[in-house]
Parts: sequence; structure tokens; C-alpha cells
Amino acid sequence: MKYEIKKNKIVITGKEDFNTQHILECGQIFAFDGNVVYSKEERAIINETVSGFEIECSNAKYFENFFDLKTDYSLIKRELSKFEILKRPIKFGYGIRILKNDIFEVLISFIISANNNIKRIQLILNRLREKLGEKRENYYAFPTYKKLLSVDEKFYKEIGCGYRAPYLYKVLRQIDINEIYEWKNLPTEELRRKLIALAGVGPKVADCILLFGYGKKDVFPVDTWINQMFNRYYYEEDNRTLIRKKLVEEFGNLSGFAQQYLFFFMRSSE
Repeated sequence: MKYEIKKNKIVITGKEDFNTQHILECGQIFAFDGNVVYSKEERAIINETVSGFEIECSNAKYFENFFDLKTDYSLIKRELSKFEILKRPIKFGYGIRILKNDIFEVLISFIISANNNIKRIQLILNRLREKLGEKRENYYAFPTYKKLLSVDEKFYKEIGCGYRAPYLYKVLRQIDINEIYEWKNLPTEELRRKLIALAGVGPKVADCILLFGYGKKDVFPVDTWINQMFNRYYYEEDNRTLIRKKLVEEFGNLSGFAQQYLFFFMRSSE
């Protein structure tokens, strides 16, 4: 896969390492509508062409990084294909790329995602953008920390957050918005402990934030689908901490990539 940047457009040649559906439906992002993707104050529209994809966007450099275009996923897939369990999932989800989304947006989004379904998560995030985000030409930006901090717990209940409302209200008062970006330099286990200490962040949500926000690839978020996969292909086990440790031991620094291929395969091929 090759690509080039042309003003507010990224032109991708080749389809072997990029697929819109694979990228957007593998559980890593909720801020999208069809082929339109939102991140912070930016927006991208992904169009498939005969030879690849064209990404029309508000900020091409931002989305070059966002879609992790400098990383050679063919090498990652070749390495992971040495594991028998990953051969079919990689063939099935060949176009997955792990996004480099904004840490703060990922934190808020995945607290909202806990025990929630994708349509409802998207509805809540849309309301959050429309009510507190800055208006752009045809969309709303993700709200700033100050904007989210300015509303009370009742607001979060009114937009549909349910029992997560007090968690959102509290976590915004727990964090230092600059410090959470500096946490990126911490070792994974130390960072996990800091995240789990935050309101509304359990082990699975913490691992999602580590992977999709901080770019830590030595993590393996375990949800219902991964739990089912483990019981089907490994052995009977319902302790998700033990499952996570076993899978990270197996896949090492490629764990995050392995998780995405397996999650997408399990959820989409059932």
C-alpha cells in the first residue's frame, strides 16, 4: 500500500492494508457515520476508488497520523500469521489499522462505552458534540475539557449516559488534562494502574484506552467476544484477567494488533 498527500486529501493506492469497514467496525472508535469519521475538531470522508481509497479531510497531516499510514501493516500481518489461530482472522480483517485517536476523547468515549451497545454509544457521543462541541461547517467538534467540566451530572444523565453520568462528572475532576497526555511515556502496567484509579475505568476499559488512546500494543482488551474466542480455541476460562495475561504472554508487543483481528473476526463472522 502506498499513499500521497494532496492538500486536503490523502490518496491511497492499494487495498490490501486498508479497508473502511474493517477499521471502523473493529471496536476502536464510535465517532463515525458510514464513511465519515470524526476526531477532536477534525473530520474525514473515506471514499473507495478503483485503485484504493481517497480520504477527503479537514487536516491531511492529522489523518495521516490518525490512520497510522506510516506503519507497514503487511509486515505485522506476516509476523502474526505465524500463529495458526490468527490466519483466518487476518484474512477476514486484512484492512484493519489501529487508529491513533486523541487520548482525552478515547477516555471519555470508552467510559461511555462500558456495558453499552454501539448505536447507543454513538447517539450519546453525537449529543455530546452537538450540545457542547464547537460548530464547524457541517459538523461539531468533540467538546474541550473545559466544556465538559462546565456541566453538571444532570446534563450527562439527560443525554443518556445513565449510571455512567456520575463517573463522567467525577473523572473530569480527577484528571489533569495536560498530565494525561504525559502519561504516554509511562510503562504499560504503571499507566494501567493510573487509569483503573479513575472513575468509570475498569480493567477492560483501561486496556481499550491503553491501546486506542496511548498506542500501547502490549495489551489485550478482553470482552465477551474475546472471552468466547478463548474458550473456543484455548480452554475453558472465565477469569478475564487470566485470559488477558495468557494472550499478552503469547503475542507480546503485537498483542494489540492480534486482539483487533480476533475481535473483528469473532464479532463479524458469527
